[in-house]
Amino acid sequence: MPLRYDPDIAARSLADSDAALARLIDRVGACRLRVGRSTAPFRALLESIVYQQITGHAAARILGRVVALYEPGRFPRPEAVLNTPDAALRAAGLSRNKVAAIKDLAAKCLDGTVPPLRALHRLEESVIVERLTAVRGVGPWTVEMLLIFGLGRPDVMPATDYGVRKGFQAAFRTRALPTPTQVLRRGERWRPYRSVAAWYLWRAADLGTNGKAGGGRA
Repeated sequence: MPLRYDPDIAARSLADSDAALARLIDRVGACRLRVGRSTAPFRALLESIVYQQITGHAAARILGRVVALYEPGRFPRPEAVLNTPDAALRAAGLSRNKVAAIKDLAAKCLDGTVPPLRALHRLEESVIVERLTAVRGVGPWTVEMLLIFGLGRPDVMPATDYGVRKGFQAAFRTRALPTPTQVLRRGERWRPYRSVAAWYLWRAADLGTNGKAGGGRA
C-alpha cells in the first residue's frame, strides 16, 4: 500500500535537517517504507500478542489454530473471543498470559477503549498510544509499529527499538549504544518525518551487520 506522504520529500527534508543523516540517506538510497493493508486494530493487536516472545513460525501455527476455532474464512470478532472458554484458547497453544491479554483486548475493543480503524485514523499519535497501551500485553513499541506500518503515520520515532538504536550508533558513530532519550533528543530535528528517519536507521543497522543495505523492516 502506498504511503500517504511522499517519502522522497521526507528524505530531502531529513537530509537538509541533519548532515550525518544525509550521508546515511545518500548511502542507502530511496526510502522503500511501505504500509500494509488496512487491518482492524483488534486483528492487528491480537496478532502482535500471539507473536510476542516466540518464533514467527510457531506463532503462525498458533494463530492459525486460534482462528480455526471460529467461523471458517473469517477472523474472529471481539465478542466471539471474549466468549471462548480459556481452555479452548490454551489448547490452541496460547499461554495463560496471552489468553488474558487477548480477552482484555476484546473487552477494550467492545467498550471503546480501542477505537475502530476509522476513528483511529483521526486520533493523534499520543492518544493512540495511551488508548492502546491500556490493553494488557500491548506496550508502546507495538503501538509504534502499528502507527508506522499499519496507519502510515509519518512522524513516529520508536526510540526504544533495538534496531533503531543500533542504526543510530552506526550512523552517528557513537561509542556506546545510545539511550532512547538520546535518540529522541536528536530526533527532534527530524520532525515531521521521524518514521522515515527510523526506516533509515534500521537500514543503518543492516549495513553495520551485513555490509550492505537491505533486510529488516521494509
